[in-house]
Amino acid sequence: MRLPIVDGLQKLPGGMMLIPLLLGSVVGTFFSGFLELGSFTTALFKNAALPLIGLLILATGAQINIQQSGGVFKRVGVLLVSKTFIPAALVVAYGFIFGREGILGVSMLAAIIAFTNSNGGLWMALSGQYGNEEDRGAYIASGLNDGPFFALIAMGMSGMATVPWQAIAGTIIPFIVGFILGNLDRKFADMLKPTGAITIPFFSFALGTGINLQNLLTGGVTGILLGVAVVIITGGLSFIAYRMFIKDSNPGVGMAAGTTAGNAVSSIIVVTAADPSYAIFQQVATAQVAAAVLVTAVLCPLFTHFLCKRYAAKGAV
Repeated sequence: MRLPIVDGLQKLPGGMMLIPLLLGSVVGTFFSGFLELGSFTTALFKNAALPLIGLLILATGAQINIQQSGGVFKRVGVLLVSKTFIPAALVVAYGFIFGREGILGVSMLAAIIAFTNSNGGLWMALSGQYGNEEDRGAYIASGLNDGPFFALIAMGMSGMATVPWQAIAGTIIPFIVGFILGNLDRKFADMLKPTGAITIPFFSFALGTGINLQNLLTGGVTGILLGVAVVIITGGLSFIAYRMFIKDSNPGVGMAAGTTAGNAVSSIIVVTAADPSYAIFQQVATAQVAAAVLVTAVLCPLFTHFLCKRYAAKGAV
């Protein structure tokens, strides 16, 4: 008898992250004794998040190929500004106005993680359908922002968090090591390609064990609103930037950046480790970002399809 576990998880947007996270929350809420058995059981199912996230960051750096065309780097710059830098500034302003706890239960921690990360897999799928080769190459932008780097820098520079330079360096070093080794030997990069598929379910389960199930359900409701805001604001900014600066592609492709990466959930634990004062928001923020991953994975393709069809009909390409 064969159960289609992997196929079932892959059919659900963000399923490889969301379902293990939910299962971890159930185990942590009702069967916490299982997590205290010790040895490899505790190491893998409860304490694995940070080392597995570190490995994923290293593997992400290895996939960034320095030999890219100018058109690709132009798109990368446009997307980093419109999807990461400007949204980060908006979230910092949000924090100054409403405080770290935010409004409607959406903390600054949840907002900055959801807004600054993008789903590289979804970008590849949508740009492959509606864009060209250089659009697909702009996946590098997701490789750069799919992590806690920019969130840590923005929060530290704004004074909204006390982020020691060691925490930022400790987060970036695995990425740099991966980048160097991946460009010295592309076989090393190829070897690490499956890392995300292998590590995401396990560190998601470990993160889930620290979340009370009630907080997961509560955070999921406000996370839907957060996801809608991510699509409209960050996707809209990227669409406008694409329309203004990228003249050899359908501007609707820019909308495909309006997502939150499944790996963004892992960034929360990195930020709270850097500044423990944000730990009070960690459980709810994790649930909210997880919900935003799912919402953006559903809504972003719909918006992108609409805009790309509209501009293709106008002869924009």
